[in-house]
Amino acid sequence: MGQQDQRHQQKGDRRGLNATSIREVVRRTGTPWGSVGHHFPRGTLQLLEDALIFAGREVGQLLAVLVEAHGVKAGLSAFIAGWRQILEESAFEAGCPVLAVSVEAFVGEAGFPDAEVQAHLLDMTQVIFDQWRGTLTRGLEKEGMAPARARRLAMLIVASVEGTVALCRASRSTRALDDVGEELEALLAIAAAGAAD
Repeated sequence: MGQQDQRHQQKGDRRGLNATSIREVVRRTGTPWGSVGHHFPRGTLQLLEDALIFAGREVGQLLAVLVEAHGVKAGLSAFIAGWRQILEESAFEAGCPVLAVSVEAFVGEAGFPDAEVQAHLLDMTQVIFDQWRGTLTRGLEKEGMAPARARRLAMLIVASVEGTVALCRASRSTRALDDVGEELEALLAIAAAGAAD
C-alpha cells in the first residue's frame, strides 16, 4: 500500500467505532443509499468488518514490504516516519482503526453493548495484530534472532507503536513517536548484536 492510501484510511478513523454507520458513510462520501446497501447488505457490522479487513491488510502489506526491503530496524523506522506524517497531516485526528475497534465496546442498534458482536470484532483484531507480529517475528528470525526472542520483540514493537499513536493524539505532538522509535531502534540494535554473538 502507498503512503497516500494509508493516510486516507487513517484519516477516516476520527469518530470511533460506534460513530461509524451507513448513514455517516453516505453523508461523507455522497454515495447513493442503494449502492451502499448493495455493497453492505448486513449494514453497519459488515461495514466495520470490511474496514477492519482493509486496514489490517493495507498496514500489514506496507509493513511487510518495508521489512523485506530494508530489514526490521530500518523498515520500522520508515513505518514510524509514515505514522508521523499521517498524524501531522491530519492535525492529530488520525488513528489506527484496528486499535479503535479493540478498545471500544460495540453498542448494538438497541443502544446497549452487544457482547457477541464485540467478541467477533475482537477476534478479528486479534488476527490482524497476529499478522503484524508475524511479519516482524519472521523478519527478526531471518536476521538471526532466536524464535522466542523474536516473538517477544515483535509483540513489544506492535504494542509500542499502537500505544504511541494514541499518546501522540492526546498530546497533539509527535514527540512520543520520536522517543519510542529511537528506543525501539536502540533495542533492536542491541538484540541484533546479541544474535550475532
